[in-house]
Amino acid sequence: MTLGYSETRRKLLHVGMGGFALALRALTWQQAALCAIAALLFNLFVLPRISGLALNRPVDQARGYPIGILLYPLSVLLLILAFPSRLDYVAAAWGILAFGDGAATIVGRAWGRHPVPWQPEKSLEGVAAFLVFGGAAGVMLAWWTAPAVSPRPPIEFIIVAPLLAVVAAGLAETVPIQLDDNLTVPAVAGATLWLLGLVTADVWTVTQAAVWQQMPMALAVNSVAALGGWRAGTVRMSGMMIGWSIGVIVYGCVGLAGWTLLFVTFLAAAVSSRLGLRKKSLLGIAEERGGHRGGGNAFANTGLAAVAALAAVLTPYHDAALLAFVSVLATGGSDTVASEIGKAWGGKTYLVTTFSSVRPGTPGAMSLEGTVTGVVAAVGLALLGVWLHVLPMSLVWAVVGGAIAGSLVESALAATLEASGIVNNDVLNFLNTATGAIVALVLMRM
Repeated sequence: MTLGYSETRRKLLHVGMGGFALALRALTWQQAALCAIAALLFNLFVLPRISGLALNRPVDQARGYPIGILLYPLSVLLLILAFPSRLDYVAAAWGILAFGDGAATIVGRAWGRHPVPWQPEKSLEGVAAFLVFGGAAGVMLAWWTAPAVSPRPPIEFIIVAPLLAVVAAGLAETVPIQLDDNLTVPAVAGATLWLLGLVTADVWTVTQAAVWQQMPMALAVNSVAALGGWRAGTVRMSGMMIGWSIGVIVYGCVGLAGWTLLFVTFLAAAVSSRLGLRKKSLLGIAEERGGHRGGGNAFANTGLAAVAALAAVLTPYHDAALLAFVSVLATGGSDTVASEIGKAWGGKTYLVTTFSSVRPGTPGAMSLEGTVTGVVAAVGLALLGVWLHVLPMSLVWAVVGGAIAGSLVESALAATLEASGIVNNDVLNFLNTATGAIVALVLMRM
């Protein structure tokens, strides 16, 4: 008998696979990686023959292959390779993926009645299930795997870190982007656990007084700015809420100087989106909804800046965190300016992957005018960071180099992945800023 597709059956298997995370306590990272590779090959070649169409969503059937069941073991493998000495990170992130994501879907489909304000496709009931079941599984698996880690992490970390990781992964899960959650959930959870592993109580003891002192002004300034942006029509409701959250974190951790750089970056994006709007509208290449930024756009362009701001006050890597902070903003801001100026006044546009001429607005297309303007914007934002005493003059070149690298990577991915519908513009913007920060940090060490 051939079973038809069932989302509940698929999610029960999704949850059940989390049980294999218990083996991480007894395995070396090499053995764990080999098991993940075996699971990936099993899901690629054997599982489709056993299950038929029972585990394939309609979109998988239309595509011809099930991307989700391949990304699951691939994500576990990447976690193991990223954290070979911290298999407790792997276990906790795996538990959040298996139990949190699985429970969210099952509960959301059965009892979801109240949509998330900025993501109507998700329900508050599903998000609650994600936090409860993912948090419990993350803590339990971190505790179970802790004896395999040397030195053994303290009990405070075992309990608190997975709970914060599940909150970060849960928020990322609700951001309206088109990327498989088998990739985003473990990536965000793993990155959060890694960042929390860098946190030291001694650093927070020194910095917390300044953060709490700046918090009242952070709340006031960002409330005014967020409401003003919403009333002016530059952001939608989701953009206002997420932008407010990012602004509070940045002001609290980096102060007025960091917030000013964030605000100027946003202003540059908003103004450039309005330039040549009539021409862009006639050509059908203007930003959706008149350039009014939503929550996904705000998170994709500046979310990592908030993470870097937190790292500046919670970890011993203050200078590196501020470099990453400026790089994220310069990369995101310069990319938006380049794109909007290129669409408004650019001449011939080319694909970075083939150097063939394409029409303006084609995913991944670059013009000379837009590229030059983007570099100028990156230099300007980096110099503003210097003037605000957030960045030393000696690292301007690293910020600009990161921005150029991010732009090239984004254009290449847009030409190959966005055109085929695998990723959307928000995902590309996030990868763009991440690339800019990583390249700048690498250049700093040269």
